[in-house]
Amino acid sequence: MSAMFVASESFLVFDYLRIPHRLLAEAGNDVPVGLGAIVSEQAPNRRLLWPTRTGGLLEREGSPGEYRFAGSSIFARVLPDAVMQSTLGTGWHADQAVIDRDGRTVASVWRDGAGATCLPFDPAEAMVAFWSEAYLGILNRRHTPGPSRAVRLYYRVRPLVPRRLQISLRRAYAHRLGRADFPHWPAEPAFHDLLRTLYLFAQEVAAEPLPWIAPWPAPYAWSLVLTHDVETADGYARVEELQALESSLGYRAAWNLVPSRYAVEDRLLRSIERAGGEVGLHGLHHDGRDLESRELLEARLPEMREHAGRWQAVGFRSPATQRRWDLMPALGFDYDSSYPDTDPYEPQPGGSCSWLPYMIGDMVELPITLPQDHTLFVILKLADAKIWADKIALLRKRGGMALLLTHPDYMGNDVVLRAYRGLLEAHADDDSAWRALPREVSAWWRRRATSNVVRDESGWRVVGPAAEEARISCEPPG
Repeated sequence: MSAMFVASESFLVFDYLRIPHRLLAEAGNDVPVGLGAIVSEQAPNRRLLWPTRTGGLLEREGSPGEYRFAGSSIFARVLPDAVMQSTLGTGWHADQAVIDRDGRTVASVWRDGAGATCLPFDPAEAMVAFWSEAYLGILNRRHTPGPSRAVRLYYRVRPLVPRRLQISLRRAYAHRLGRADFPHWPAEPAFHDLLRTLYLFAQEVAAEPLPWIAPWPAPYAWSLVLTHDVETADGYARVEELQALESSLGYRAAWNLVPSRYAVEDRLLRSIERAGGEVGLHGLHHDGRDLESRELLEARLPEMREHAGRWQAVGFRSPATQRRWDLMPALGFDYDSSYPDTDPYEPQPGGSCSWLPYMIGDMVELPITLPQDHTLFVILKLADAKIWADKIALLRKRGGMALLLTHPDYMGNDVVLRAYRGLLEAHADDDSAWRALPREVSAWWRRRATSNVVRDESGWRVVGPAAEEARISCEPPG
């Protein structure tokens, strides 16, 4: 068995896509200091270089910012052409431009004419900037991770503000939020465009089709995941009615419950289990404060974990989709689903720009990739589900995960219920869709992440926990 590449150090693109390679420190022996390398096993002159976060160059010479690269936005530190030229030495030339917001070339992809290419940024830093929302700190220099001071204040005073006034204020402000330059709503392809571009650079090094483990188990091409946040006693009373609708069309769903806001009966838990669904934890009090600070989270965790254990809940959804990259792994759940891919309308706007799962430490993150019912039908007051349909069409085309968050609390509205029923009916017979529970997606993603593509006499195959269900793709990722 053999790999296609030797890598001098971990290359996140390969780890994420599960592209076959092996680590060998000596692969970078003749590479300039501060750069990492992936090298073709068949032709050592074909290689891809990049400045590593630990190599020192980016810290000393990199310029952090928002740039345009290969037609899309990236957020990272880049090395200016003068620094790249002095680092690489003779025999290299600037090729593909990296430009700033004013259209000025600030860096370039460099090539040596003999099969080697050097990127001016660290692909891992650029990828994680999307997942972690670190780009918000570049777009707004005063940004700090997690809920802003204004958001924390909002949740402190919200119990004193009538619900109708809350909605009116959010509607009045919505037109401004929807005009955000980045990430675009309802779809932002920047992360996936970057991933595809990096794959194509690696394929140049391989000079042959590049195998990777497709995002979904065979025979599925995309996934459709239903989740509900049950916020109030009114929503709780509608769970079984909605569950019956979903079951009649062959769906199952996750129901995220709030243990300290209404009584959760064992009878309902058994009903969800019989229907093939799952229960998740939706915070402790639904007061928007679970992730306000590490101290408060640690104080609440024992009670949260107690309820999760009783409910056999392995997933978490933060109220109002609040999140902090540094605190999420401390939750201790198998998966979280609090990051949207893009959502300017939530109290904590932004998003991971990803419509595939990814890891936050040891926890799987399942991003919410369809606009929430509350956003479409309460805040924006839309009369149909065209945005849902259009977004699902995009995700289906690009092999993504259509993860929907709806609220039984709003399903008493005929417009919302009709839109939701229409979505379910539209895809009930789509055999290309994996209609999975969040816990099933998380378990699959873990199996995929610990499996490898190897080559033997019969060609490429998958070994590891996902071997019996994985599908190998040689097409660029969506």
